[in-house]
Amino acid sequence: MVDRQDALGLPLAKHLDEADIQGFAAALRGDLIRPEDDRYHASRVVFNAMVDRHPALIVRCAGGADVMRGVDFARSHSVPLSIRGGGHSVAGKAVCDGGLMLDLSPMKGIRVDPVRKTAEAQAGLTLGEFDHETQAFGLATTLGVVSVTGIAGLTLGGGLGWLNGLHGLACDNLISADVVTADGRLLRTSEEENEDLFWGIRGGGGNFGVVTSFGYRLHSVSRVLAGGLSYPLSKAHEVLRFYHEFANECPDELSTTASLGVSPDGDGVVSVSVCYCGSLDEGERVLRPLREFGSPLADNIEPMAYTALQSTPDAGFPPGRRHYWKSSYLKELSDEAIEVMVEYVSEMPSSATGVGLQQMHGVASRVDPTATAFPHRDEHYDLLILSQWADPAESESNVEWTRSLFEAMKPFFEGGVYVNNLGDEGEDRVREAYGANYERLLALKGKYDPTNLFRLNQNIKPPNQTTSSPVS
Repeated sequence: MVDRQDALGLPLAKHLDEADIQGFAAALRGDLIRPEDDRYHASRVVFNAMVDRHPALIVRCAGGADVMRGVDFARSHSVPLSIRGGGHSVAGKAVCDGGLMLDLSPMKGIRVDPVRKTAEAQAGLTLGEFDHETQAFGLATTLGVVSVTGIAGLTLGGGLGWLNGLHGLACDNLISADVVTADGRLLRTSEEENEDLFWGIRGGGGNFGVVTSFGYRLHSVSRVLAGGLSYPLSKAHEVLRFYHEFANECPDELSTTASLGVSPDGDGVVSVSVCYCGSLDEGERVLRPLREFGSPLADNIEPMAYTALQSTPDAGFPPGRRHYWKSSYLKELSDEAIEVMVEYVSEMPSSATGVGLQQMHGVASRVDPTATAFPHRDEHYDLLILSQWADPAESESNVEWTRSLFEAMKPFFEGGVYVNNLGDEGEDRVREAYGANYERLLALKGKYDPTNLFRLNQNIKPPNQTTSSPVS
């Protein structure tokens, strides 16, 4: 038996027999990475630099069989298990301390069927990689707004994106999935097979197993009318009031966001971004009132490739930054809510931070809240306070500012939180994320993962477990 330590003195491979580790490695098609491996530290890094965890073992999975063996190994040896798709979660749940991390990022297979308008995509793909393949046929599905995000975590948490008005969320476009459950089985799920599990993974996150492959419904999307308008922060009240009225009346083909932040030259700005995915001529007509409002500092709305739109924000999220987010849903943009946001943005400690309002409307808002595990169906905004900074010495001031703004905005929230924006915020917030579907998800957890093997996520604890988690 071994109880080794890494250079930081953290316990690694505790209570594991070396022969068992060697046998596990020999059974894999992918690589088993250990702390002494030169690739170890790069392999454990995730999007949020606030997260600094050290797995005992990392499996770079080559396919579903490696995932099945990894799940069996973690269960039979009672070690913590974390699952990495894109590693883009702000909570950093993809990486664990002293356990086994299954890294799905090498699994990038995708097959597009342009006749049926479907795609079968492995869990290691990013949005940009997925779009690269589907756009070869002029096809797309709803998948987030930053191309370096992984498709897996995004879809399992719901998946809000530029196409949500006309085509629904990512989870609404899921037609099948392969899931490795806690007992090591690979189950095919769809509306016809293992229907209860299929329901649960569409919004319930990684609580029920490891999804190795996703089947998506695709739509004809190629060139879109997209881009943004920016105004001085001093005009935020009039801009956001007009924007709110405009967004409430927009057709399904148009999805919008608004944001408050700081421009590269250090001035406060309020911005409105759009994506119209119908006829470009009709899009010009629909957007005319917005583009003629006020005197924007810039108007870069133009026809563009859908992939160009998806990758536009990427430069704003460079690797190595520290992230702390707070999020909730906002139904109305009142004068009082706007005043609070403007006041705080004027004093925010990091120029890389932003406050965003991503519109959910159209098809996504009209789905029955019980049709999938994602419950927050309404015409509203996902308000995200996305704080990011580079210097660890500035962490306290940035976290405090974020929490303070969130508290000041609470009177305006309708409740709930988009699970993909949730950090380590305690069980009550997890319940808010799963909303009215929580009890059904709880029963599903008891059926598919009664020992809570899959607990490194926004966790639904099985009915027999009642431990608490930290709040931040």
